[in-house]
Amino acid sequence: MRLKPEVLTTDILIVGGGAAGCFAALAASDNPSIQIVIAEKSNIKRSGCLAAGVNALNAYITEGETAESFVDYVREEFDGVIREDLVYTIAKGLNSVTKRIEDEGLPILKDEAGKYVTRGKRSIKINGENIKPILANAVGRMKSIKTLNGVNIFDYILKDGKVIGAYGFSIKEEKLYVIYSKATICATGGAAGVYKPNNPTFSRHKMWYSPFNTGAGYAMGIRAGAEMTTFEMRFIALRCKDTIAPTGTIAQGVRTPQINSQGERYVQNYGKPTTINRLYATVMENLNGRGPCYLKTSGINEQQEQDLLKAYLNMAPSQTLKWVENKTSPTNQDVEIEGTEPYIVGGHTASGYWVDTNRKTTINGLFAAGDVTGGSPKKYVTGCLVEGQIAAEAAVKYIQEINNESLDSIKLEEKFKEVDSFFENKQNPYTIEQVEEAMQKVMDEYAGGISQHYVYTSEKLSIASKRIDELLVIANKLKADDLHELMFIYEIIDRLYVAKVLVAHLLARTETRWRCYQENADYPQKDDSNWLKYVNSRYENGEIDIILRNLVGRDEIYEHKN
Repeated sequence: MRLKPEVLTTDILIVGGGAAGCFAALAASDNPSIQIVIAEKSNIKRSGCLAAGVNALNAYITEGETAESFVDYVREEFDGVIREDLVYTIAKGLNSVTKRIEDEGLPILKDEAGKYVTRGKRSIKINGENIKPILANAVGRMKSIKTLNGVNIFDYILKDGKVIGAYGFSIKEEKLYVIYSKATICATGGAAGVYKPNNPTFSRHKMWYSPFNTGAGYAMGIRAGAEMTTFEMRFIALRCKDTIAPTGTIAQGVRTPQINSQGERYVQNYGKPTTINRLYATVMENLNGRGPCYLKTSGINEQQEQDLLKAYLNMAPSQTLKWVENKTSPTNQDVEIEGTEPYIVGGHTASGYWVDTNRKTTINGLFAAGDVTGGSPKKYVTGCLVEGQIAAEAAVKYIQEINNESLDSIKLEEKFKEVDSFFENKQNPYTIEQVEEAMQKVMDEYAGGISQHYVYTSEKLSIASKRIDELLVIANKLKADDLHELMFIYEIIDRLYVAKVLVAHLLARTETRWRCYQENADYPQKDDSNWLKYVNSRYENGEIDIILRNLVGRDEIYEHKN
């Protein structure tokens, strides 16, 4: 098989049609003279983390809260290591993007006075099973936006150290896309599937984060030499056992406490009830023989039960179906909870591209938004929308003085040969699935996965680093028999690059700042005097260079100056 090249030219290319990508396109389309292309691996109507819906917007400035208090909250949750400028600019835009998506048709619950119904200090309730189609329909109405569904973007087009577009291939037709753009916005999301998951075999993709988010945006940036930040701040979700359904729906929705097998509340024994400590406390209770742990739902009233059943049908139907199939209910049986495998995701933690305040990466022509952007944890859905808007506004300004550029045929041919080589490779003794399982086993056992209770050592990380490099060699020799397998090969290669950088970051931070998320058995204590800073990296000539950066304050306008 050989793919036929198809060349497109546009003003702004948006890689990824999820929440951030859609909103970036909508923001850029406010200037109708600008032509925009969204390249989406799946179909924009039901792609990204919001594909199945969501029942709350967990980043909103409610009455009594401010943008400043939001920054304070995020800083405390993550022990000081955040980009305050990024969190602050997000906080200032949360309510306006919420209003815009409500105007597009998103049902937001209101009380008798017409005010939004809150679920917590920074959360409001929605009927969000159709939030993604609503965003997709808004994009579809804009004549200046063209959506390429079923196109897997796999690398940026680089010229003189600048991104001038991206390469992709159709997963349905034998086409290899060369898309030239004046500016490119990466909005691909984070990385799932790097670690061995909770559920084995045929259920292995029943996980917290979208299994189709494979770290492509991270990996493309890594290979292009972009500076990345805070990969060591992994995200591990506390979830309902087996279904991996969100626990916040119960904990915040009906205010239920976490209890151990003896019925005792235990989180307060491990410090403040932060997101991280709720997970860490649960892990420790199990290790100390007081598990399983639960959310105490037994005794809630009938209305609360009905609210839970409906809420889960909006975003995680498997939890409601589990109650129905087992002939149980949350009123008579507490919900067992567990931690997931680690993920790399900038929407909940701070892993991703190192950007300036306007979401420009360290490579000219490349901007980032949403889960793929580092430095700004807890942005959730609405924060990703805000970042899409900020990145789009910066990209629109950037292209005013930019013309489209292209590569010569010799350089293009080199890329075409790279893609074709996967069809021409001899039959490899290893399958794509075997390489994926080997990677997940390595990361689980040597880089702090579930089997190790999320703890790692320098020695184990060194082993992981070596094994990941070996798997990268194998992955580049895999054979594809069709376009679907070609996509799977690029996905496993992308995950391996993410794993490689993650291991380097975990090795670099010689302290323990975020229990479970980043727990180094060689350095079990927090070290503010040396590590109240960002761990960044840049990949060059096959090596990862670690760069340490000072903290950026709330009112700073940060620009790349080195």
